[in-house]
Amino acid sequence: MLTAYIVDDEPLARDELKYLLHRTKKVKVLGDSDNIEEAIADIIILKPDLVFLDIELDEESGLDLAKHLENVDPTPAIIFATAYDEYALQAFEANTFDYILKPFDEKRIEKTLDKFMNLQKIAKEEMPPANELTNDYNGRFPIIVDDRIVLLSHDDIIYLETSDGKVKIKTVDHEYKVDETLVSLEKKLHSKKFLRVHRSFIVNMEYITEIQPWFNSTYNLVMKDQSKVPVSRTYVKDLKNHIGF
Repeated sequence: MLTAYIVDDEPLARDELKYLLHRTKKVKVLGDSDNIEEAIADIIILKPDLVFLDIELDEESGLDLAKHLENVDPTPAIIFATAYDEYALQAFEANTFDYILKPFDEKRIEKTLDKFMNLQKIAKEEMPPANELTNDYNGRFPIIVDDRIVLLSHDDIIYLETSDGKVKIKTVDHEYKVDETLVSLEKKLHSKKFLRVHRSFIVNMEYITEIQPWFNSTYNLVMKDQSKVPVSRTYVKDLKNHIGF
């Protein structure tokens, strides 16, 4: 059974969602909160599989909480549950698993749960154990694409980018889109050649050909395939330390 945590500043909305999740018989709700500080503390301790999160909280933003949760281990899947569809793009840029609208539709919630459970099943039944990945698949990077496992060579990966709820993995000769979050994929990249340079980008440093100054102390990286990857101010120091400039 899945576990979930709910963050919403409306008690009635929390109660309704708890009721609908209970009716599915697929989810155990471990707790709920109406504010970010309490939610973070609970989620770190309870370690839910899913966090159902409203975007507009009382004087707070659910998008801020989603960013905080990217650094929680294990990282829960974020499902925004909100009445505002105009935040969908921002939500998916925050590595969101899904986005459901109020008033809640029971079938829509079931669909989200089934999608998550199917991904869990694939990962559990078909993904090689960690020790096999270290030994038999040394230097390979496993990803799930359309219900199959693709083993990529670390050397072939140019960069990873999160966009519209998926992560794009750009390789030398192909482009893959997967449903995992950038955070979870980053943990699987055992090679030290990969570096996060932006909230939405991880690059293979061996493919950087040029570093171009941009505005407000940021940079653009020109990769060997001529694509450009932004470096945000948050990650400039890390880049300088790794490159040595």
